[in-house]
Amino acid sequence: MEYWALYLLLVTWCCTWYTQAEFFTSIGQMTDLIYTEKDLLQSLKEYIKAEETKLTTIKNWAEKLDELTQVSTSDPEGYLGHPVNAYKLMKRLNMEWQQLESLVLQDTSDGFIANLSLQRQRFPTDEDESGAALALMRLQDTYKLDSDSISRGNLPGVKYRTSLTVDDCFELGKTAYGESDYYHTALWMQQAIKQLDQGEESTVFKGEILDYLSYSVYKMGDYGRAVELTKRLIAIDPTHERAKTNLQYFESVLLEESQKRDKNHQEPEGEVASEDRVSIQPANYVFERDAYQALCRGEGIKMTIRRQKRLFCRYHTNQHPRLIFKPFKEEDEWDSPHIVRYYDVLSDEEIQKIKQLAKPRVSEKPSQPPYLNPLYQREQVQHCY
Repeated sequence: MEYWALYLLLVTWCCTWYTQAEFFTSIGQMTDLIYTEKDLLQSLKEYIKAEETKLTTIKNWAEKLDELTQVSTSDPEGYLGHPVNAYKLMKRLNMEWQQLESLVLQDTSDGFIANLSLQRQRFPTDEDESGAALALMRLQDTYKLDSDSISRGNLPGVKYRTSLTVDDCFELGKTAYGESDYYHTALWMQQAIKQLDQGEESTVFKGEILDYLSYSVYKMGDYGRAVELTKRLIAIDPTHERAKTNLQYFESVLLEESQKRDKNHQEPEGEVASEDRVSIQPANYVFERDAYQALCRGEGIKMTIRRQKRLFCRYHTNQHPRLIFKPFKEEDEWDSPHIVRYYDVLSDEEIQKIKQLAKPRVSEKPSQPPYLNPLYQREQVQHCY
């Protein structure tokens, strides 16, 4: 089951990663970035080694000169009484200090900077980074993963676990905020604060996180919590004028809502601790997504033992002469609709060759794929049913 979870995870990742400019749509293309980064690291190591060699040379020269000046300054006249010392002093000041100056001014970063400039043409853009962040959030929704599990790298079926820092969570929240996705903004800003409170170091100011979080929960209609978070922000940064203005506005909206409830004789909702409160989905959420997301999680129709007995494995020749000598292995995966899996059709070398030939042919997709449109998603789900 874990292998299927990983397979679905990768399929969803590849299918949903689209951005508004250049991007990387496949694992095959992203492996190139892995090797690009490795090449840059090698260049960086060479630069560091060159700088260390340069500093070692300068340090040795300074230590040698330090010993020499201690002797010469203790008795200048006696030291210069030796003609060799007088000659070497002239030589040092005329030639060696100039050589040292040239060494100090020598820029050992030329090779690294040239390689970095060359490789930068292959680098992802801001839009690519945003696309990867949005794809991660779609996976979060599809597989009902909480932000803490993703941040700690606890994903089903993954081999290499990687955690997210406070800065990473903050940037994910900012990406969602830029898309007016206040639901995911709140989730990731909450996670950033949680990790900060647990003692993780970060360059991000807690007040900045609270600023994003308070406005996001306000936009989702949770006015009471918006007031609470804004008060926390002002407690951290009393000079934050906009927060003071927001607090007055949020309190007025909260009072207005309270008066409406009293007028309609509605009971206020039970209060929940802010750390445990779960943000609601946005108003424009397409609920038909729940259906195909459940399918991705393996929920829905289950394979019964009776139906499973009708699934078989066989050798497939299709009456082809070559396949008679070496048939394909065929396995029934599902009965209705009939889904089969083939094994050993291509060798690893042939697969790599196909991937190599396909990479240059991958073209850019439209800037806004139609199925990212909620109306299109609704129509497609209806057609599926």
